[in-house]
Amino acid sequence: MRIDLESVTIRLGGDPIVQEVDLSVPDGAFLAIVGPNGSGKTTLLRAIYQAVRPTGGAIMIGGRDVRAVSPREAARFRAVVPQFQDTGIGFTAEEVVSTGRPAHVPWWATERATDRDVITRALRQTGADTLARRMFSTLSGGERQRVLLARALAQEASTLLLDEPTNHLDPRAQLDFLELLGTLDMTRVAVLHDLDHALAYADAVAVLHSGRLVASGPPQEILTDELTTTVFGVRSQLMQHPLTGRPHLLTAPPAN
Repeated sequence: MRIDLESVTIRLGGDPIVQEVDLSVPDGAFLAIVGPNGSGKTTLLRAIYQAVRPTGGAIMIGGRDVRAVSPREAARFRAVVPQFQDTGIGFTAEEVVSTGRPAHVPWWATERATDRDVITRALRQTGADTLARRMFSTLSGGERQRVLLARALAQEASTLLLDEPTNHLDPRAQLDFLELLGTLDMTRVAVLHDLDHALAYADAVAVLHSGRLVASGPPQEILTDELTTTVFGVRSQLMQHPLTGRPHLLTAPPAN
């Protein structure tokens, strides 16, 4: 589904955290939201999935204002992988994934064969099927992220929102997770800290600075040395990665 943000402003405790953001994400695209710490990235993402209420503007998913949609209905068209997860205490990985199904199951119904098929498919799609019987609390960070992504996919939503999904993962797990995101046939919006990851994997980037959208568009056009110097305080150079052939962003401290 297409996502449209129209003049979105968010104040928390009276302070402006996000100011007048206009942004569109085409159906099926992968948008990375980047910016320095405190720039409003996570707050903006949380507003898209209704965890924070904007004080101005509108957020539309599939042409519908998210404020006019019930939480149960919203869960059918957008799934979330938040940054911090205490989910899963005492649950197996498979049981965690099954918690993505309530939006499609009547409150009075028990688990159906169709639900079981969806859960099994989500586990297999994310490579977490071998973890199904293990306790979630015993999994590594990368394994947990795969299970949480499987839970999101079990919602069968058309939009996926992720807050720093590679945070705390080792390099291999980060790359595996980003490669997996690239295979999904759905609209994806992820807050990312690593500019090189945004360049290599996203279709578009949105750059926030002090709560304002300062640039958006194809990563290779947006992540210039001028922008990274101004917004992030680092010099940068675009090149082709010698091992993967993907676009690669070199960064360095400012020149003395």
